[in-house]
Amino acid sequence: MQRKAIFFDRDGTINVEKHYLYKIEDFEYLQGAKEGLKLLQDAGYLLVIITNQSGIAKGFYTEEDFKKLNVWMLNDLAADRIDIAACYYCPHHPDALIEKYRKDCSCRKPGVKLFMQAVRALHIDLEGSYAVGDKMRDLEICKRSAVKGFLLYSNSKEGKQADEMNIKRIQGGILEAAEDIQKENEHAALDKGQY
Repeated sequence: MQRKAIFFDRDGTINVEKHYLYKIEDFEYLQGAKEGLKLLQDAGYLLVIITNQSGIAKGFYTEEDFKKLNVWMLNDLAADRIDIAACYYCPHHPDALIEKYRKDCSCRKPGVKLFMQAVRALHIDLEGSYAVGDKMRDLEICKRSAVKGFLLYSNSKEGKQADEMNIKRIQGGILEAAEDIQKENEHAALDKGQY
């Protein structure tokens, strides 16, 4: 059975974007992020994180540093009964300082390789799913599939591209996106006579 999911970027979407974040003490959730995640989980969506981590490739931190922070974040969310179904990351960058990470890969967003890995592993129905991010590269999956998207903290620089891809621009964060998704689901249910 296929399930619907929400694909989230991490930095700048779930947490405050900080220069090559890897320390637990520097991690700070964006306002409303946890509430929005919980709302979407309670609506039946799988929560999936897909994140570029070029700081690994550039030598700012190691994969172990990333994993340590990630485990802490997942445990912190779990303490609030928020279950992240999976977290995928790309450690590569074409201009990496560390040679083993120097590549122009398809897992680094805007590539969609990690999205498709999640789809296969978690049996995700793309048509009922959404992508949520603060940059257009987080939403490329919307261009290549039936996934709908939300561009958070919308700015005019990427706004035109979002409009062309039928991605909804909002000024707020995850909570605002979650409320919009909830409204869309209610309207769809009304249209089908399910309320």
